[in-house]
Amino acid sequence: MDLFLIIALLVVTSATYSYINARFIKLPGTIGIVTIAILVSVATITIDKLDPDIAHYLTILAKNIDFSGTVLDIMLGFLLFAGSFNSDSKRLRKELRPVFALSTISVILSAVIFGALFFGAAMLFHIKIPFIYCLLFGALISPTDPVAVGAIIKSSSLPQNLATIISGESLFNDGVGLVLFISILEVIKSGVDHFVFAQTALLFVREVFGGLTLGLVLGFIAFRLMKSVTDFQTIVLISISLVMTISVVAAYLHLSIPLAAVSAGLFTGNRTINADEKMHSQEALERFWRLIDEMLNTILFVMIGLQMVNLPYITNYWLTGGIAILLILPARWVSIFVPVTFLHRTLHVNFSNINILTWAGVRGGISIALALSLPFSPYRHIILCGSYFIVIFSIIIQGLTLNSLIRRSSKAVVTK
Repeated sequence: MDLFLIIALLVVTSATYSYINARFIKLPGTIGIVTIAILVSVATITIDKLDPDIAHYLTILAKNIDFSGTVLDIMLGFLLFAGSFNSDSKRLRKELRPVFALSTISVILSAVIFGALFFGAAMLFHIKIPFIYCLLFGALISPTDPVAVGAIIKSSSLPQNLATIISGESLFNDGVGLVLFISILEVIKSGVDHFVFAQTALLFVREVFGGLTLGLVLGFIAFRLMKSVTDFQTIVLISISLVMTISVVAAYLHLSIPLAAVSAGLFTGNRTINADEKMHSQEALERFWRLIDEMLNTILFVMIGLQMVNLPYITNYWLTGGIAILLILPARWVSIFVPVTFLHRTLHVNFSNINILTWAGVRGGISIALALSLPFSPYRHIILCGSYFIVIFSIIIQGLTLNSLIRRSSKAVVTK
């Protein structure tokens, strides 16, 4: 299919779903759009079997989108930069310790715990999958998604400190989770017998610290360039070129694109471009990236719903998906409970908040994109379908019930 036609159909579909939700259904944006997209995809699959001509264009659209490449190589940098550009760095610095703990220790713990639990459940239900693939599954599904988290937090009644912790965690843990995913995948490709810990550790350090350094350096250069001009069009073009340069250079040097985009966004977004005469440029630039963020969010969640058309075999994996959903929640709860227990005085996170932090850990398109990027193997469909079930459950069910959990937790604290 022609590239322009794919983009046109995707934008028109996104606008249609967004309008239907805003005009009639009136669910929170993310949840409503994903729900509509899934329902339409199910209807498309059904209609396609009865009369392929009726569902022709939507089926072609779904099957011609390279979801993994589009999300990881194109959209991810823009989404993370936009989210971090509009973040409040003062509040983030205040909650830096819990954000750091949740985006590093908790991600690694969650990946290991989920992998071990899933391997045990697989043996119990006679699902054949090696332990190393269970760890790989844990690595790609453990990080929370900054796009989904940010969209759901906007419509939640989370206290400000928890909202900052959860959004900050989601910005940084994607980079850690992605590096962990790549490291485990390298072990699988080279074979467990040929695994060299020092080489894997070096890969991890290079991806993480190299990505952070690249983002800060390019962010500083872009900031100085924007600061030296008054033309708003030029300022916008510099900020866009910054994100594109990060994606290209980080991919070429094998550094973490998510961490580079986040560090660049935080650096440039929390500094005024210039004195009073340019203040309007700073505010306009913030509005521009907020608009980019919201538009790409809508398109991404439409693409998530459309993936059901590409996964006709998902009906064979209800048991696997159900098991994955049941295991990811306790894995995240324990991964938060452990650092809070041992670092309670340092993190300043109450034990009463663990349930909220667990339930607010929403997964999204990045997990599906990573699952789709897996090389073909007998276990690819298991991981892909399990990821899809978890993502849909977390966005719709966790997103719709988060406020209820917050209210119940607040009442429990008051009662005590």
